[in-house]
Amino acid sequence: MIKVPNLDLNRKKGNVVSLIDWFAARRKDQFVGKVSQDTDEGDGLWVKCSECSQVAYRKDLISNFNVCSNCGHHNRINSDERINIIADKNSFKEFDSSLSPTDPLGFKDRRAYADRIKESQAGTGLRDGVVTGICSVNSMPLALAVMDFRFMGGSMGSVVGEKITRIIERATLENFPILIVCASGGARMQEGMLSLMQMAKISGALKKHKEKNLLYMPLLTHPTTGGVTASFAMLGDLILAEPKALIGFAGRRVIEQTLREKLPDNFQTAEYLLEHGFVDVIVKRKDLKDTLTKILKIHGVKELAEANI
Repeated sequence: MIKVPNLDLNRKKGNVVSLIDWFAARRKDQFVGKVSQDTDEGDGLWVKCSECSQVAYRKDLISNFNVCSNCGHHNRINSDERINIIADKNSFKEFDSSLSPTDPLGFKDRRAYADRIKESQAGTGLRDGVVTGICSVNSMPLALAVMDFRFMGGSMGSVVGEKITRIIERATLENFPILIVCASGGARMQEGMLSLMQMAKISGALKKHKEKNLLYMPLLTHPTTGGVTASFAMLGDLILAEPKALIGFAGRRVIEQTLREKLPDNFQTAEYLLEHGFVDVIVKRKDLKDTLTKILKIHGVKELAEANI
């Protein structure tokens, strides 16, 4: 505990606070800009776009792939919704759904890591922050890994790394292309070095996949940051992104303080990265399945019946 005389957390001079609370208060005070893509829940029937403030009927928004019909803003969606957009109906077969994280470091900050895991599992119905499996896209096979930002910010821990590695290895064995939908704040700090090891493990699996001349595509959604960006998110043969997705490694303030210069307002958006060659194509959500179909056909992926799977 430290004494911070000038910190007005409880409006009492001389209040004693933890170092964690002090940094949390500083981050709150210094937060600038909007990074959320969540809609305003409203009364449950109507939602307000976080970008243009247009009010829409919830069922209409859902039928439009959770994209604002007024401004085209892509709201964040969960892993189930993403799979339904990509995969043919009833074609998705999930693997490794029973894998669950542990607490190897006994980590505790403001709350115990074990409690955070239980809360995220209860709130999402997931074991961890990624869903993996095999599906078909217009009858063509595709190995699929979909990160879910609801689970601890889509952070990459040991289970996320293991599940992604396993689906890559399965895709390599079966000669399948693979798509990884990225939505993550980066490596999971509560697992320390174990989370950072996943970057190398996944990258190694992708190298073996590439050695068989198989197709790998990451889809960068809002947000894709940290160790995910620094590893498998940028290793694709074709790198896809959603419109206006936040993509980067470190935050704006850290980069500006390191470079000692002001950066463009949009420098970590999908559009900026497309312009500067870090992204190959920006795909609207309604066009995603058709775009994937064209890419798979161009790369000679055979339909399931032809492939005798």
